Amino acid sequence: MKKAMSLLTATAMAATLLAGCGGGAASSSAAPAADSTSTEASSTAAEPAADAAAEEGKVLNIWCWNDEFQSRFNDYYPGVKEIAADKSTTTLDNGVTVKWTINPNDNNNYQNKLDEALLKQDSAAADDKIDIFLIEADYALKYVDSEYTLDVKKDVGLTDDDLKDQYQYTKDIVTVDGVQKGTTWQATPGLFAYRRSIAKDVLGTDDPTEVQAALSDWDKFNDVAEKAAAKGYKMLSGYDDSYRTFSNNVSAGWVDGTTVKVDPNIMNWVDQTKTYTDNGYNNKTSLWSDQWAADQGPAGKVFGFFYSTWGINFTLLGNSLATPESEGGKQEVGNGIFGDYAVCQGPQPYYWGGTWICAATGTDNIPTIKDVMYSLTCDADIMTKITEDTQDYTNSKSAMDSIAADPNFGSAFLGGQNHIALFAEVAPTIDMSNAGPYDQGCNETFQSCFKDYFDGTVDLETAKKNFEDQIKVKYPELTSVEWPA
Repeated sequence: MKKAMSLLTATAMAATLLAGCGGGAASSSAAPAADSTSTEASSTAAEPAADAAAEEGKVLNIWCWNDEFQSRFNDYYPGVKEIAADKSTTTLDNGVTVKWTINPNDNNNYQNKLDEALLKQDSAAADDKIDIFLIEADYALKYVDSEYTLDVKKDVGLTDDDLKDQYQYTKDIVTVDGVQKGTTWQATPGLFAYRRSIAKDVLGTDDPTEVQAALSDWDKFNDVAEKAAAKGYKMLSGYDDSYRTFSNNVSAGWVDGTTVKVDPNIMNWVDQTKTYTDNGYNNKTSLWSDQWAADQGPAGKVFGFFYSTWGINFTLLGNSLATPESEGGKQEVGNGIFGDYAVCQGPQPYYWGGTWICAATGTDNIPTIKDVMYSLTCDADIMTKITEDTQDYTNSKSAMDSIAADPNFGSAFLGGQNHIALFAEVAPTIDMSNAGPYDQGCNETFQSCFKDYFDGTVDLETAKKNFEDQIKVKYPELTSVEWPA
C-alpha cells in the first residue's frame, strides 16, 4: 500500500475531464501524505469500531463536490427526519445531524480541500472529522489505496451477502488486494445516443435495433460517418467523444514497472480521430466546451454522442432543450429536440464515471454509515425507486433486470425507449481488470498532446514526443514509453 501511495503522491494531476456524474472536472492532485502522527492515529481508527454503536457521534460530516449525492440521500435514505431550508444539514431519526460540505471540483478544488482535511483528521475534534466522502472513478485508487478509507466489510460491517447484487466492476474499481473501500448506488455503462431525425435521413430508419446493426463495429461506424458527412452532418462532435470507448477496451494497463505502454487500441483512437478531423466528420470540439454542448441541442448537426447513464438522463437531456428548465422550460416534446434522441449499444461496450461512498478513517459514526451504505447501495427496493423517479441506472442487478423487462417502462426523452434494457446488457460486460493508478494522468495527458496533431499543428512523431516528455514530468518515476509496432 505504501508503495502505491508513493506513486500516487509523486505529482499533482491536471484537472481536465469530468469523470463522474452530475458535473465538475475530474481531476487528481497529490494524495494526502501520511505524517508520523496521522499514521499511528489512522492505524488504530481503521480497526473495526466495536464500541462505536455504544456512543456514536452526533454529527455525520459528508464531503462531496456537488449536490447529487445530497439529493439522493435526502430523497431516498429512510432515516431522514428533517432537512434544513438551506440544505446545509439533514437531521436523522437516530438523533445524528448530517453536515454537508460541498466544494466544487473546478481546478481540483474538491480534492485539494479534501486532502488538506484528511491530513488533519487525526487531530480534528470528533464533530469536525470527516465521516463520509465521495470519490469519482478516475481518481478512486488515489483514496482507495490509502489509509484514509475504511474496509466496507471488515470495518463498516457490510457483508458479501449485502453486496452480492451489485455489479462486479463497481466493487472491483474500489478494491485493492481484496479489500473493498467504497460502495456506490449507481452503475454507469455507456451507450451511443443518436438523433432519430438524423438517423432517418442518413440510414432511412431510427429504429434502435436497425441503427445498432449499422454501428455494431468500428468499420461500420466509420462507414456511417462517411454517409453522414455526405448529408451535411458530423458523426461526432469532437476529438474526445469516442476516447473512452477505445480506452475502456485496451489489452493491458498503462504502466508495466516503470514503462508506459501505449495500447494499440489507444492508437486506433488516434487514427480514427485524425481521419474524422481531416475528413470533416467531427466538429473539432473538446469535451464540455460550449460548442460541444451546443452540438447536442436544437441547432446541432451531429449524428450522436457516446454517453453513459448519467450523461443521457441529465447532461444530454438538458442540452437538448431550447428553453432550459431554469428559464421555465419543461422536459417535454416541443421544447427543443426533446424526444429526438434514442440509444443503441454502439461498436464496443464501455463505462464512464460513477461516484463512490467512502467511510473515512477516524469516523465515530460507523453504525449510521453502515446503514447509509446498505440503504443507498444495497437495498433493491430503494434502487428501483431511484431509477423509476430519475431514469438513472442503479447498482442492483435484480432491480435493473426487472425494469429492463417491464414493457411499461420507458424514457420520454428517448421517444419512449426502455434504455434500461440496453444498459442491463452492457453493465455485466464491463471489465476493470486493466485499471491502474496512472489511468487518469495518462489518459488526460495523451488526449491533450494529440489535439495538436489532430489540428495539424504538429506531426505524429512530435505528438508522441510531447506525450513522452509530459508524462515523465507528471510521473518522474516512469522512465520510458513504448509505442505499439
